[in-house]
Amino acid sequence: MQPQPFHDHDHSHCTGDVMARAEAVTAASGARMTPVRRRVLEILLEEHRALGAYDVLQRLSAEGFGNQPPVAYRALEFLVDQGLAHRIQRLNAFTACMHPGTSHAPAFLICRSCNTVAEAPVAPVRAALDAAAAELGFAVERANIEALGLCPACGETA
Repeated sequence: MQPQPFHDHDHSHCTGDVMARAEAVTAASGARMTPVRRRVLEILLEEHRALGAYDVLQRLSAEGFGNQPPVAYRALEFLVDQGLAHRIQRLNAFTACMHPGTSHAPAFLICRSCNTVAEAPVAPVRAALDAAAAELGFAVERANIEALGLCPACGETA
């Protein structure tokens, strides 16, 4: 069973596992995991939250990696292209992919209070979307599914 961001889990194991798979994915594709790219992925993995490019840049700058926006944007773009991070459209932010190296298209569950993001299996949702589209003669080629709500912790305090 995969760690669930909305529940307690061994986060160091979670992070270590994703980093190891990320290294394998980039090595297999012939891509290079530079120190900046590695650090950006580590920053995204520190919490299961979506972070904006400028949040990432601020962290990189404080650690001596540079303070120009292209530093963060290029690293984030690389991570998304390699399937190591996802862009959360609703938040204009990024989150680490918790399943690098696997072909998947998750639905994102986004807490509107704390910005914690979880990847949910999308197969049942996608099947329903494809069926609804087919009834209209439409073929879905790509979909980004994002659901906004409250995580268990924030829901308890609401």
